[in-house]
Amino acid sequence: MKISYNWLKQYLDTKILPEDLSILLTSCGLEVEGYETIHSIKGGLDGMVIGKVLTCIKHPNADKLSLTTVNTGGEFPLQIVCGAPNVAAGQKVLVATIDTTIYKGEESFRIQKTKIRGEVSEGMICAEDEAGLGTSHDGILVLDANAPVGMPAKEYFHVSEDVVFEIGLTANRSDATSHLGVARDVVAVLNTRISMEGKRITNPFSVVRPSVDSFKTENTHFPIQIEIEDTENCLRYAGVTLTGVTVGESPIWLKNFLKAIGLRPINNLVDISNYVLFETGQPLHFFDADAIKGRKIIVKKLQAQTHFTTLDGVERILSGDELMICNAEKAMCIAGVYGGISSGISTQTKNIFIESAYFNPVSIRKTAKYHGLKTDASFRYERGADPNINEYALKRAALLIKELAGGTISSEIVDIYPSPVGYFPVEFNLDNLDRLAGKKIERNLVKNILQLLDIKIEKESGHLLSLSVPPYRVDVQRETDVVEEILRIYGYNNIEFGDELVTSISYSERPDREKIRNTIANQLTSTGFSEIMCNSLSKSEYTSDNRFFESGKNVAVANPLSKDLDVMRQTLLFGGLETLVHNLNRKISDIKVYEFGKIYYQNPGKENEKDILKRYTENERLAIFITGNLTPESWYAPAKEAGFFYLKAMINAVLQRIGITASSLKQGEVGGYIAEGLAYHSKYGKLVEFGKLHPVILKRFDIKQPVFYADFDWQIYLQLAGKNEIFYKELPRFPEVRRDLALLIDEKTLFSEIEKIAFKVGKPLLKSVNLFDIYEGENIETGKKSYAVSFILQNSEKTLSEKEIDTFMEKLMKAFSAEINAKIR
Repeated sequence: MKISYNWLKQYLDTKILPEDLSILLTSCGLEVEGYETIHSIKGGLDGMVIGKVLTCIKHPNADKLSLTTVNTGGEFPLQIVCGAPNVAAGQKVLVATIDTTIYKGEESFRIQKTKIRGEVSEGMICAEDEAGLGTSHDGILVLDANAPVGMPAKEYFHVSEDVVFEIGLTANRSDATSHLGVARDVVAVLNTRISMEGKRITNPFSVVRPSVDSFKTENTHFPIQIEIEDTENCLRYAGVTLTGVTVGESPIWLKNFLKAIGLRPINNLVDISNYVLFETGQPLHFFDADAIKGRKIIVKKLQAQTHFTTLDGVERILSGDELMICNAEKAMCIAGVYGGISSGISTQTKNIFIESAYFNPVSIRKTAKYHGLKTDASFRYERGADPNINEYALKRAALLIKELAGGTISSEIVDIYPSPVGYFPVEFNLDNLDRLAGKKIERNLVKNILQLLDIKIEKESGHLLSLSVPPYRVDVQRETDVVEEILRIYGYNNIEFGDELVTSISYSERPDREKIRNTIANQLTSTGFSEIMCNSLSKSEYTSDNRFFESGKNVAVANPLSKDLDVMRQTLLFGGLETLVHNLNRKISDIKVYEFGKIYYQNPGKENEKDILKRYTENERLAIFITGNLTPESWYAPAKEAGFFYLKAMINAVLQRIGITASSLKQGEVGGYIAEGLAYHSKYGKLVEFGKLHPVILKRFDIKQPVFYADFDWQIYLQLAGKNEIFYKELPRFPEVRRDLALLIDEKTLFSEIEKIAFKVGKPLLKSVNLFDIYEGENIETGKKSYAVSFILQNSEKTLSEKEIDTFMEKLMKAFSAEINAKIR
């Protein structure tokens, strides 16, 4: 949320500096994520001055350029080359001097002393768009003849400077969604600081709320009747009518305030509505009073499947649960969320009806989510607005309209409030405050803080206080909430560290899950991978075709934020592919990433189980994604493209880190979303499947290059890590020996079978087996293939003799011949 410093100062009788205010706001729970100085015109017209064109002649070396001399108030006139067709001697113009930065949209450039077609140019005479004063570029901006030469442009055009704070507002602080709300906290902290310094507060700081005492009904020519049918969801509804208003442009001060917080000024009525919203936190809605049929407002729900067109021109189908603002004939507005297209303010509007209401936050939240509408009004209503500020906000808006748009207040305020929302009672124990705070806070200071926060002390009995919390503090309902309120105003930094150190013995489970995860993360990162963290929520659309994933397994979110976040993810695949797409769209095509995360799915046939642990499964996974080139293009070597065997090497390295070799696992085929690949199975189940992703999956994400993917069951990996021990031994003193065999085998025989036979026969001399060539084709009979395999032998006690080596190789060849019908070539 954005807060304007200039706007905030309207309600504070203090001269606190922006940097100090930033620290104060953060200390009281309104965390300032950053602040910046802004101007009502981009760049603030710095470096620009009012000048007078003294002479203007045709450029000697260019037909479309003029050579001018301009008086800018300095000792000597400036010579400026100008390309505008309307420049002439005697004009008052806007001049950008040397080193001035010009902003045009998102682009900017700096004015420098230069030569244009051989003539020196010492600045620039600006057009309207070059100064940020408009969009016209037809010629230079010619000013009033009385404009004072040499005056800084920022003074002439009344450029305002402001500081805007970006506050990371937490969901519970609905009371601080306005400038008055923030001002209330600032005043509470400033007064508390004075009390803590031991000073007597003679002139306490206070929030200066604009007066509405001048509000009065001028006639009753345009009354609007109000009827609330759904009093459960509309607890209060107030309104007043103004006639004879004139829709037009807002004054500069109002535009500047709105632009400072990122709002685009539209017209005086819409701008006043927004201004009061961000001033008080109370949403208002302005209706064209002439569009209210029967001069009657009815607050009710409509039947499901009713069609309603909102201000954005979109026709929406109602669910039947929305609270609607209707006239005698039809709906005009989705209450607290969005207005309708037929009753909104237009340039022809003359009479208006102002709505100021308090709606049930739950109803507004459901409606906004159902229709995917997030507005400034719904943002406040669904968190809990102040039910007792309606009338003030109504009068404030009406008086501003009279001031800026004219008109007459032509009805009494109709305020229907059948069951006023009262203060919330909380029993508060001062001893519990001391216990939770870790220190004893002076009792009078505590009471002062409560008073500053509008929390009334109804009764006091020793260390027990009976409190009444104002209804706009929807988050303060318990004793601990009151403690939090006191401490954030008192200042957490003012809680000293105690002399006592409290500690406890920690126990790490074995295997240490975090340690193993960090070890593997470091290993992957050190080989060029980047870690990603994707959202645990996904879109059900990804599993809708049932080809690779079962939509019936989706764990649906009961009240989703959007259609793109309506289920819990049942795989890490989709989040990773979204990450790849994000990078590929930004021309980053060589990507290696991994993610640790949990997946969630519903157990088939368990939908009606009362035990939630039986209905759903939560499983931790490790996913690895590789696409593009492994090495960049270079003059000395071609780029090396990522492939299956690089991924397999990474998988084997992850397994070896906990002492597991691929040969100790059972290999199997994969299918589904992995078009070509392998799976490793352990005694606990499928450990990992990896390979090249199916083109159908890639096409859905519009990925045009191959993607290689691995999916680890991290829980099985941890089980294996706990069962396997890694042994270390000294380096051997005796040399290795290599022998090669060319085996003619059946084309369906896997290398893993050869490897398994070799280690079964060759222990303890055999150290490793490697496939270094495959041949199929000419001189090889159909259905056969030739594998060239190397074997590394070593004895840790002595040097192997030729006889030992030959004996070993003969045993090996016999085993290959007997078990896989291999022929030695």
